Amino acid sequence: MKLKKTLSLCLAAVLTAGLVGCGSTATTSESTAESESAASTAETGSTEADAAAAPDGDGDPTTLTVAMECAYAPYNWTQSDDSNGAVQIRDSSDYAYGYDVMMAKKIADALGQKVQVVKLDWDSLIPAVMSGDVDCVIAGQSITSERAQQVDFSDPYYYASIITLVKKDGPYASAKSVADLSGAVCTSQLGTIWYDNCLPQIPDADILPAQETAPAMLVALESGACDVVVTDRPTAQAATVAYPDFVALDFGGGDGDFEVSDEDINIGISMKKGNTALKDAINGVLATMTTDDYNTMMDEAISVQPLSE
Repeated sequence: MKLKKTLSLCLAAVLTAGLVGCGSTATTSESTAESESAASTAETGSTEADAAAAPDGDGDPTTLTVAMECAYAPYNWTQSDDSNGAVQIRDSSDYAYGYDVMMAKKIADALGQKVQVVKLDWDSLIPAVMSGDVDCVIAGQSITSERAQQVDFSDPYYYASIITLVKKDGPYASAKSVADLSGAVCTSQLGTIWYDNCLPQIPDADILPAQETAPAMLVALESGACDVVVTDRPTAQAATVAYPDFVALDFGGGDGDFEVSDEDINIGISMKKGNTALKDAINGVLATMTTDDYNTMMDEAISVQPLSE
């Protein structure tokens, strides 16, 4: 789209310059006006054509409407201004930023669209896609077979290993394996593989009710309501910045670690089933990126998250 606009404007400038050298002042003014009008028409036509051709799910092809919690740093969070390139949340004076917003902007730019962020609670994300209220969900969702029955997923846009968070002065600070967490009081976020798949693997665990949000599970650990929280690496990295008394335990992925599948740790973008155009377009953008690119973006998100201030 940018190339088409540039060519149109350059053509108008060339025509105008030629007429200035050959005609009278009146002719020059008329020709300049006509050229500017032609350039404006070409630019508008290009924008409309690109928008019409862009993959869509919510009925507005000019906008990539993205749902997320806006409460799951460093993937996404809410802030009061547009610093660092944050995007205003629909129907709100607040703004959203984080890894997911960065990714949404990258995809939308490639599609010639603008980004609109819709703030929803975790359990409302997939229904919003299914109903057509949003184009997609970019919210740190694991690509599970259960979710894939309801929505289509892109290729992974992040790979998140499983991490255990404990207090530095707590009884499990020296744990080297899942078995060493035996008897722990633990919790995690509602509707996640951390809560549903990982916590039951802790021997004799006292599993508390799931927390509504990631911040809530961190507060539970900080307050002493639990001994252990299981999450993914980016969330753990962000948490140890916000809570210096936390320590992140990585059991190394071997026999002593939580047993998880690729679908548990592969993070994808979900969209309405059958929206092949949008899926292919998003995958096309992701195909230009590497794991190092993802990690660099995530490190940037962690460095500017509100919790790090």
